[in-house]
Parts: sequence; C-alpha cells; structure tokens
Amino acid sequence: MAPPRLGTLLTAMVTPFTADGEVDLDEAARLARYLVSEGSDGLVVAGSTGEGSSLSDEEKLDLFACVAEAVTVPVVAGSSSSNTAQSVALTARVAATGAAAVLATTPAYVRPSQGGIASHFAAVADATPLPVMLYDIPSRTGRKVASGTAIDVATHHANVVALKDASGDLPGAAHVVAVLGGGFDLYSGDDALVLPFMAIGAVGLVSVAGHWAGPELAAIVDGAARGDWSLARSLNERLGASCAFESTEAYPNPLPAKAALRHLGWAVGECRAPLGRGDDELTRRAAQVVADLVAQRVTAAK
Repeated sequence: MAPPRLGTLLTAMVTPFTADGEVDLDEAARLARYLVSEGSDGLVVAGSTGEGSSLSDEEKLDLFACVAEAVTVPVVAGSSSSNTAQSVALTARVAATGAAAVLATTPAYVRPSQGGIASHFAAVADATPLPVMLYDIPSRTGRKVASGTAIDVATHHANVVALKDASGDLPGAAHVVAVLGGGFDLYSGDDALVLPFMAIGAVGLVSVAGHWAGPELAAIVDGAARGDWSLARSLNERLGASCAFESTEAYPNPLPAKAALRHLGWAVGECRAPLGRGDDELTRRAAQVVADLVAQRVTAAK
C-alpha cells in the first residue's frame, strides 16, 4: 500500500497574530518548523484551528506561501468558505503558493443539501490540480457529509484523495474506506477518536493537541499503524487531559491551543473576534495540562 500522500500526523496550525492583531508570518514560519520537529509530518494552515474564517484571502495566501517555504512536509491549505464562488477563486491561486494540497470544508451556516455539498466540493476540486482533502465537521457547519456524498465526489474527481472526519461517525467512515479502498486516505479529525479511526482504516490524524503533544500523537499513530495497540492505548491514556482541554463550551478551539503555546513561550497572540481573548483561568488550565504531560514524559522515561 502506498504511504499517505499528505502525512500521518498533521497538526492544524494556529495562526499567530501580533499584539495589533496582524498575521505574524515570521512566528508562523518558526512555529511550523517546531511542529515538524515535534513529530508532525504534515500541516494544515488556515483551517478552523487556524481561524480561517477570520482571515482575508490575501492573508491566507501569504500564510500558505510562508509555511510552505518554511517546511519540507506537505502543507494543506484551508481555501474554502461558505461562498462557493469565492472558494473556487481562492483555491485556483493555492498551487502558486507552494502548498501541497487544499482542504475543502462543508459550507457552514447555509445548511445545503447533500447535493449542494457535493456540488461545492466538486467546484473546489475542479479549481485546482492539487490533491483535495474533504473536511466533515458538522459541529461547526451544521451539516454532516453523508458517506455516499464523499464517495461520489471522490469517485468523480481523481484529485479528491482524502477525508478529514470530525463527525464521530465511525460506521460511515468505515464505509468510505471500504468502498474507495487504499487509494483514498481517511484521517481522524478528532484527537480523542484517533484509536478507533485507526482501527477502521484511517491513515492518521489531523490534530489540535499536536501543538503541545506532538511526540505522543505521532507515536500513537505509528504504533497503531504497526499493530502495536498496547503502546498506542498507553499513550492515548496519557493524553486524556489534553483532549478534554483542547475545546470546551467555555473555551472553544483554538483558544486553548493558543494558551498552551503561549505557556510554552510562543508569541502566537490572542484569537481574533468573535473568539476573542483568553483569561486567567484558561492560562492556568493550559499551564496545568502542559506541566502534567511533561511530568508523565519524565516518569515514562525513567
């Protein structure tokens, strides 16, 4: 079986902002290199964790080019929005940035039918020669991508090669893998569900916690792929607090990820409105989650 085209652990990068709220390209390049050094063999830029909905098209293009130049791993560019025409126009410009692929997300807010979702994905795929990763995240978009829709789009568009599934629908995801076979790559879009997704045929994970738990997540994915489920389960247990922390009602993603990175010394700034700023409680929680994980690493190494 061919190795995954876009990597096995892809961290969905936060977008660093300056104190004035501008995109910090220098910090983005440094952060991208750090994430690769911590185990990510692919990166997603300007996705939901990267506050893509709060970025202009020009800011996105600058980010794609910056990160693609900074690293040698595949960069997946979040180039779609709820506006199909705008998504097509932006996606058509992605290849020139050096990104390796595009991320096509279900249109949010408008709640299209499955036919509308398929048409949107098809338009994005037709706009680029690059590989396309579909992204199903109904908690954000209000619509589930039916397994039949993903299968139909991939069957009729050779460059649709992957699905990031953050729906929790394991039977549906398993059906996609069974029908499309080894030429199509399934990714868990939820850190907490990486083990069951790997068990049904996923090739890896698109992660939030990869910002601070990259070594563990890379080892989980590798262990599961090699059939070392004992190791994968052990490391997965170590990340329970991280998975619970990364997005809550009080502090939705990417607020926690940015807080954890600030605790680690990264100048990623705060989130743009409407997410807004963190607070002292989030700062405290981030410090505790990171400290506990580091302590477990030390204990495990003895």
